[in-house]
Amino acid sequence: MPIITLLTDFGVEDEYVGIMKGVILTINPSATIVDISHHIDPQDLLRAAYMIQVSYKYFPPGTVHVAVVDPGVGSDRDIIAVKTKEHILLAPDNGVLTFLNNDKRIEAIVRVENPDYFLDTVSQTFHGRDIFAPVAAYLSAGLDISKLGPPLDQQNLVTLCIHEPYVSENDELIGTIASIDRFGNLITNIDEKTLKKFRKTASGTLLEIQMGEYKMIGLSQSYESVEPQSALAIMGSRGYLEIAVSCGNAEQHFIAEKGDIVRIRLTERSGH
Repeated sequence: MPIITLLTDFGVEDEYVGIMKGVILTINPSATIVDISHHIDPQDLLRAAYMIQVSYKYFPPGTVHVAVVDPGVGSDRDIIAVKTKEHILLAPDNGVLTFLNNDKRIEAIVRVENPDYFLDTVSQTFHGRDIFAPVAAYLSAGLDISKLGPPLDQQNLVTLCIHEPYVSENDELIGTIASIDRFGNLITNIDEKTLKKFRKTASGTLLEIQMGEYKMIGLSQSYESVEPQSALAIMGSRGYLEIAVSCGNAEQHFIAEKGDIVRIRLTERSGH
């Protein structure tokens, strides 16, 4: 059963996503299409990159993943197809596949430029319909990516500037808010591995997480571990540290934005 996933910033108010599905099913009626999300903020390449990273690996081998967050549509930016040992990813070469750039499981990368697999007419503004959808359909039907265009060197792919967590001179682990989900949870760029390493190397026994002027002690096991409307820190399902508010909205509570700083330290005291 061929599977194609779609990740876009198109929303669902307009016809764009539906038309992409129509093109796919016209070429490969047996395809199963799964929506990852169509609510990426417009042109938010970083959030798209994180979402691809945390989602694609949960699908069966052979799945074709299509990411159309494409502020450069109609320009000279490339479209690329990336084949790993188990999946194929189709995206503009604008950094949305940044987290895969160093993946040793990548077997081939090509520039998608063979018009035999596009729609007959290609617009300047809707490559999702005219290129991504038909190419994904052909790939799901068994097309080898080598038919799409010339190979590309993995080292030459466009990469986003990702702000990595770091330890400051004050022995604080400094991270940022990378994305905010629809519940208002603040998802940081601090993953579980980074946090564990910090806890082993820093001195102190109590983990203190600071967001703005508010300090939280320790990680919660669930969103209900604290009183309603109280803030908490929790390791989310994506594997990244999240700041949340029990029965509330952390984005509104902290008046938070993507890029805001989160500080973590180890201390011997407790309290807010």
